[in-house]
Amino acid sequence: MQEERRLAVLRAIVEDYVATEEPVGSKALVERHGLGVSPATVRNDMAALEDEGYITQPHTSAGRVPTDKGYRLFVDRLTTVKPMSTAEKRAIATILDGAVDLDDVVNRSVRLLSQLTRQVAVVQYPTLSRSTVRHVEVIALAPYRLLVVLILSTGRVEQRLVEIAEELAEDDLADLRSLVNRTAVGEVIAEAVTALRALVPAEDADPTTAAVVETLVDAMSDHRSDERVAVGGAANLARYGDNFDSAVRPLLEALEEHVILLKLLGEAHSGEPLTVRIGHEGPYQSLSSTSVVATGYGPGDEAFARLGIVGPTRMDYPGSMAAVRAVARYVSRILDEA
Repeated sequence: MQEERRLAVLRAIVEDYVATEEPVGSKALVERHGLGVSPATVRNDMAALEDEGYITQPHTSAGRVPTDKGYRLFVDRLTTVKPMSTAEKRAIATILDGAVDLDDVVNRSVRLLSQLTRQVAVVQYPTLSRSTVRHVEVIALAPYRLLVVLILSTGRVEQRLVEIAEELAEDDLADLRSLVNRTAVGEVIAEAVTALRALVPAEDADPTTAAVVETLVDAMSDHRSDERVAVGGAANLARYGDNFDSAVRPLLEALEEHVILLKLLGEAHSGEPLTVRIGHEGPYQSLSSTSVVATGYGPGDEAFARLGIVGPTRMDYPGSMAAVRAVARYVSRILDEA
């Protein structure tokens, strides 16, 4: 019973500190929360929590603030991921349903996440190497020019123009289209490349088929998006000016380095739950005042990439966790239906 009461005190301290941005005293806890005990009991509980490393006193005369250990206990034991409100669900649908391609989905997701959480949002582009080929279209634009369209399972679309030496009859164009689809559709990128190359042996290769295959292989080998991230909401960091040097400045510098952001988000794994890394749990000592809430997303049960939010440890964890989870699920559904 004593442990449950102390957990309730810790929950109240975290919630008040996030809301007020001020150290929390025992008198304020008794006034704001129905803890059902005297101020003296709350002071004793706060002293015990401080001894155990869950809260700390930044100044002699100040109240207490949560430590990384306190936030971790709050997230693990005390936080329930609150459901999104009807208005928030409507906002997600309104913003994301209008997306026209993968770039648009990513950019809208970043903007939406930063608005919902008031933190810095980071969305990784789906990793090309884990994609499968969903469809290949070959269209005649002119007598000697073809448009090749590659559609991947991640929702990524690549378009390339191909110049050919002689005009193709409609039946020949249909046969070529059927051939490349039969060869590549359903295969992961590496296997699709190998299978396509086998269509055009070094000798006696049909020049038009060879040109289309070369174009497709080039499109599949384009790894520009493998380490790309979209970032939004950096202006939200202005709310944390009181600890600019310790929390904001290092994070602002990290936003310029996509490799750092990718490492902060972590690796994407299928079926992975939401992850929360707090302060010193992260991979960079310089970002020890930063927390990350992230999860994987992708069509079906696949997680091709990750999205999440990054911000100072003093954040609304329940709200951020709910927003990250909801946006990831919605984006996954869009990619699955694309």
